[in-house]
Amino acid sequence: MYPSPDCNRLFPPFFFPVKWNFVAKGQKQLSLEVGDTVHIQEVCDGKSTSSPHHSCSMGVFPASFVHLKEVIIQQRGDEEVVMSAEMPLVKEVTTTLREWGSIWKQLFVANKEVRVKQVQRLMWELMEWRSQLLSGTLPSDEFKELKQKVTSKIDYGNKILELDQVVRDEDGNILDPERASVISLFRAHEEATAKINERIKEEQSNIQTDHSGISARIQSSPTHSLYVFVRNFVCRIGEDSELFMSLYDPNKQTIISENYLVRWGSKGFPKEIDMLNNLKVVFTDLGNKDLSREKIYLICQIVRVGRMDLKETNNKKCTQGLRRPFGVAVMDISDIIKGKIECDEEKQFFIPFFPYISLKFSYLHPGLWVTMKALVGDIVQIRKEYPHLVDRSTVVARKLGFPEIIMPGDVRNDIYLTLQGGDFDKYNKTTQKNVEVIMWVCDEEGKVIQNSICLGAGDKAVSEYRSVIYYQVKQPRWMETFKVCVCLSKDKSEKNFAMAFVRLMKDDGTVLQDGLGDSKRMEDVNSYLSLPSTRHHHGDPHKAAALSRSSSNVSGSGGGLSVSSRDSFCISTLVCSTKLTQNVGLLGLLKWRTRPELLRENLEKLKIIDGEEVVKFLQDTLDALFNIMMEHSQTDDYDILVFDALIYIIGLIADRKFQHFNTVLEAYIKQHFSATLAYKKLMSVLKRYLDVSSRGEQCEPILRTLKALEYIFKFIVRSRMLYSQCAFVSSECRDVLLPMMLRELSGALASMADGPHDERRNSLELLNNILEVLSRDNVVRESLLTPAIPLNSLWLIQSRQFNGASLSPPPFLSLSLPPQMDDRHYATYIETFTGTTDLVDFLMESFLLFKDLIGKHVYPSDWMAMIMVQNRVFLRAINTYADTMNQKFLNNDDFEVQLWNNYFHLAVAFITQESLQLQHFSPTKRNKILAKYGDMRRLIGFAIRDIWYKLGSHKICFIPGMVGPILEMTLIPEEELRRATIPIFFDMITCEHAHSGNFHKFENEIILKLDHEVEGGGGDERYMQLLETILLDCAAEKPTLRPQVQHFVSLVKGLLMRLLDYRTVMSDDSRNNRMSCTVNLLNFYKDINREGMYIRYLYKLRDLHLEGENYTEAAYTLLLHSRLLKWSDEMCSPQFEFHGSQTQRQLKETLYDTIIDYFDKGKMWEEAITLCKELAEQYENEIFDYELLSKRLFYENIMKILRPKPDYFAVGFYGQGYPPFLRNKVFIHRGKEYERREDFQNQLMSQFPSAVRLNTTTIPGDDIRNSPLQYIQCFTVQPVLEIPPRLKNKPVPDQIINFYKSNYVQRFHYSRPVRKGPVDPNNEFASMWIERTTFTTVYKLPGILRWFETTLSPLENAIETMESTNEKILTMINQYQADWSLPINPLSMLLNGIVDPAVMGGFAKYEKAFFTDEYTQQHPEDRDKLLRLKDLIAWQVHPQVQVTHLILAVFRYLDAPLNTINFAFTDPVTGWRNLAPREESDRRPAPVPRAHGGVLQTAEEESGEGVRSERTGKNSRGRIEEK
Repeated sequence: MYPSPDCNRLFPPFFFPVKWNFVAKGQKQLSLEVGDTVHIQEVCDGKSTSSPHHSCSMGVFPASFVHLKEVIIQQRGDEEVVMSAEMPLVKEVTTTLREWGSIWKQLFVANKEVRVKQVQRLMWELMEWRSQLLSGTLPSDEFKELKQKVTSKIDYGNKILELDQVVRDEDGNILDPERASVISLFRAHEEATAKINERIKEEQSNIQTDHSGISARIQSSPTHSLYVFVRNFVCRIGEDSELFMSLYDPNKQTIISENYLVRWGSKGFPKEIDMLNNLKVVFTDLGNKDLSREKIYLICQIVRVGRMDLKETNNKKCTQGLRRPFGVAVMDISDIIKGKIECDEEKQFFIPFFPYISLKFSYLHPGLWVTMKALVGDIVQIRKEYPHLVDRSTVVARKLGFPEIIMPGDVRNDIYLTLQGGDFDKYNKTTQKNVEVIMWVCDEEGKVIQNSICLGAGDKAVSEYRSVIYYQVKQPRWMETFKVCVCLSKDKSEKNFAMAFVRLMKDDGTVLQDGLGDSKRMEDVNSYLSLPSTRHHHGDPHKAAALSRSSSNVSGSGGGLSVSSRDSFCISTLVCSTKLTQNVGLLGLLKWRTRPELLRENLEKLKIIDGEEVVKFLQDTLDALFNIMMEHSQTDDYDILVFDALIYIIGLIADRKFQHFNTVLEAYIKQHFSATLAYKKLMSVLKRYLDVSSRGEQCEPILRTLKALEYIFKFIVRSRMLYSQCAFVSSECRDVLLPMMLRELSGALASMADGPHDERRNSLELLNNILEVLSRDNVVRESLLTPAIPLNSLWLIQSRQFNGASLSPPPFLSLSLPPQMDDRHYATYIETFTGTTDLVDFLMESFLLFKDLIGKHVYPSDWMAMIMVQNRVFLRAINTYADTMNQKFLNNDDFEVQLWNNYFHLAVAFITQESLQLQHFSPTKRNKILAKYGDMRRLIGFAIRDIWYKLGSHKICFIPGMVGPILEMTLIPEEELRRATIPIFFDMITCEHAHSGNFHKFENEIILKLDHEVEGGGGDERYMQLLETILLDCAAEKPTLRPQVQHFVSLVKGLLMRLLDYRTVMSDDSRNNRMSCTVNLLNFYKDINREGMYIRYLYKLRDLHLEGENYTEAAYTLLLHSRLLKWSDEMCSPQFEFHGSQTQRQLKETLYDTIIDYFDKGKMWEEAITLCKELAEQYENEIFDYELLSKRLFYENIMKILRPKPDYFAVGFYGQGYPPFLRNKVFIHRGKEYERREDFQNQLMSQFPSAVRLNTTTIPGDDIRNSPLQYIQCFTVQPVLEIPPRLKNKPVPDQIINFYKSNYVQRFHYSRPVRKGPVDPNNEFASMWIERTTFTTVYKLPGILRWFETTLSPLENAIETMESTNEKILTMINQYQADWSLPINPLSMLLNGIVDPAVMGGFAKYEKAFFTDEYTQQHPEDRDKLLRLKDLIAWQVHPQVQVTHLILAVFRYLDAPLNTINFAFTDPVTGWRNLAPREESDRRPAPVPRAHGGVLQTAEEESGEGVRSERTGKNSRGRIEEK
């Protein structure tokens, strides 16, 4: 379309998502749906011309219906790929939401309420986070945190929805398989799976209702946390306040955790309004010892900030901003934190408030509203597992002290100082002082260190701390704890009446010991720093002391200060530092470089240091030991001392007290250990100890060494691996090591082919590690061309290892090398094989390896990236090897049948694997695969086709062996692939026909395989159409083959129709439908003489009957199998063998026993007796086993046991909504014992819930038959007794006659009353006629089904058609008699169609078909029916009928009313005269129509008299009119 002058082209790369639905109302308009994307080509007056993305449709639509988005256009080959310019994470969220939305709708339809709510919650969270990402206003740290939350949520949602796993790098970006090695991609999948599984376990544990289970899970973890969300603080103080929340042990009267500080405003809100509804804290680092405490409280201390007294009104007093105690809120949380009480994220707890002094509140219940939840794990773990709770804004309050396990990298350097209390004399005052303690942190020169004091978690660091003021208390007890972030602390008061100070760092470099102490200070540091800081230093440790200012000026070295015996000030400290130690010996070891002369002494002292102090500094201690070892690598002076120190540390961790530190040591070895040459020294000392011990000499450390041997070897192995990796980084080392290592590995793998599984696994793991190192620098391209590398033998050995056992990880050699190999590498690689045999072996084993990797599902199904990388590698390798085979193994002399056979089977296994069946995937997943990898099925399918046609005369070698695999390939629902590969079938037909004169092998194989493939889900109606069209088109070019191919196509088409019906109903709840389709198939196989398949479906039908306890029908089903067998000692054919090799007599006898047992359970003893007699004949006259003659007989059962008569029901299925095997057909069903019609009908309606029930018994018309809906008609019919000839005219007991009244029946009738003539009010029977309809079934009931379809012969069909036409004529004539104004054209057209039929030839065809001597001789039983048909035809051509339309036309012309004239004509069939305008009841009633071209049959009376006997039309009392 060319733009008009006022149209504007859109040149920038944009695409437009549709935000409103638009329905096209013209040819040039384009319909749009929400979510579509369009490319706009021009804009003109508010309308846009565009084409939808991935579509060739074009049209116009309102421009306001779309949203502008910028895109990036990438060129991929000859195609332009349009991609959104949004950030990758936003695009991923958008794609995920679309995919989840589709699944969410399906879950809603399936009524999975719980999962619907779960997915809905996940989608809401993603949509909210997507908005935040699109805002572009997030700081980098918040963006990083949000990205982690988004990716974690996507991965979790994909897992629970069974979608593909997304593999990510360390930054959360999707890992590109193109840029990652196969091994790193595999390990990334493993890590992602582990993380997601942990998250799912956590989610499942959150919804557990078993409290004991939760408690057990909590106790099994070494680290715990408590999540607290402050919802509201209900207490009107009138001033600002501070809320200090912490965990408290009431028994030991100690605070367990840091304070969480919330600053609350005077107006009842947080002072920082942004913190509203975001006051969240996690108390972490709790261990099992903490959970074992008898009681744990959550306490909240409230401190108001303002006046000294709330009642003060005089603002002149300088009492503003004072911190005054106000009250406390306390709650016992022992059961919550121990997991005995389940707490969800919404449940709120109320903690009551207790004031410091008695206050009257204007409301009833002041207190704190919080939400709590016990979490398992440390802060790193819970951030990953609970991102919806613990995010960047969540405050972390750590434990006062170390956690039970200190992981490597967990750096902590905190000093907690607690103001315990003081004792201050009032001196010459009349009242006690109001004491306020002010604290600073100063350096050695007395300068205040800014922002070094933290009052509580969640609060900013301050430079000055002011304590709470107690009003006129001599001995205030503050018990206030705060954190000092540096190493020094000092105190100051407003008016210095006394001071105290403490030295945090001792002269030897260690830190202040934990516990109680006293401290002092003045402004001039020189005035007191030279004085003692504790009582102990002062000389009298038993007296409390403080420094007091004298009345004189401060001067001299003492600064005028003296120790006061009347005042004291007490503090306590707690050091939680992984950098500062309180042990001199450990400090000397950690800083060994400062005093190297003391190194030996410090190493020896390590053994006497307290274990708790050592494990706290585990990483630093181990680093120091290995640094000592590495820096003295040239000597062995310290090797034994370091080794003994290492043994001591390992022994510590083995102690039960420190067993949790095993994980810390493991993590150190894997992540932090870096001593590449330590293995040499460790092995040297270990060998020395072992040598000494082996000589019988005293070796004191040998026992401790043996206990620590596990970790010693782990250090040795890790060191050696690090050394190897460093060596591989160097190209010179790599060139030497790589060939040598590969040769050694090749020999090792070859020698341990039958060796221990662990050794083979470790060898393969080592090989994979080598490949991983090589792939990092892309060095394989150069190394592979080195002839010294035995890559071919290594590949073969690895494939044998995999084929011999299921190993994990898989053999990555077959995946890692091909992506880095180009055609030159392949060519060079192939040339390394010295002979044809070696090359054939390599190709054969490679094909087997590939096929095993594809078929054994090495990777989980949701590892789609890994699977597709494998498929891409295999595709290239298969095609490359196929080219090699074309060059070397296609000639007659070199043709390798088995090699080509393996190739074809591998190619078909590749193309049919589940991971490539795009039709089973969601549109999102399908588009991703097509965009990145394309449709690999088409590529390999076209390659198979091309290679097949190159085989020439060798094709016959693969018939019929390759028929099944090729069929499996053609069944893939891909149009182009089917069109390309179906012609192979005709080529096979031609090949076999040219070789054998027929294609019976091909035909038998296609029928056999088609059954299995379609039942497994392959094939559809489109395939049936393509197969028919393509084969017939191909056969048109081969006239000699055309008839045989046409017969074959007809055969396959009939089989396909039945197989598709069977597959459709196999997942249906209706067992009856499954039985019907099974019977259709077994009858088909019987007709085409495929006994094996026939028997297979007989047993499927038997199983279905047994499921429904239809024992009689199961017996009749097995009876069909037994009839295929003879009483002979011939061995059974393969299709007859079910219990091993046996003769036909043995199998038939076994079947008879089973059938008799089924007949017994179904109370069909007459049938059982017949079989017993046949068995008795064999036992008596053939095998002479008289003991077996005494088998059970059932005569007594027949005479004495009551057998209820089953009811029979006629069921009609009308409408086009039914499958073909039910559509517009009528069946007679045999009911179960005591089954009422209402129960049977309800069960029937439950199988077809959308069907409409017809409440009439008349056969519905064409409007219902042709309706797209479903209609069901059900009514009771009566079986017609057919007495066996042997019982006629004999005195037979009622028990026997009653049996035949409801068994061995094939005819059923249904009667209904009709009214004719004037009704006699005194005797209604005088005008009551009975209309009886008789049904005949295909087979007698009971049989192999509980129902059979009613039948109609061609002659009966012709009779019904003539009756229907005559009824139409009579109906129209009656209408014209009643209303003369009706148009005459319909009647004229109907009569013209009879006189001169344009279609089907009219009744003249019936004359040619039935009124011949040949037909009369072949069907003597149809004599009465032929007379009936003649009468109907004669009536139709009667002159009186033909002239009727002329009479009507004349009276129309004369404008005379028809009801003034009496005219009549005689029905030649019944002899009735139709005299208008007499009562309509005087004429013959309309015959009952039949269903579906005569499925219902009209029959004569049981006596055999025909309808002709009732031509007089006279009615007598009780006379039955037969139809």
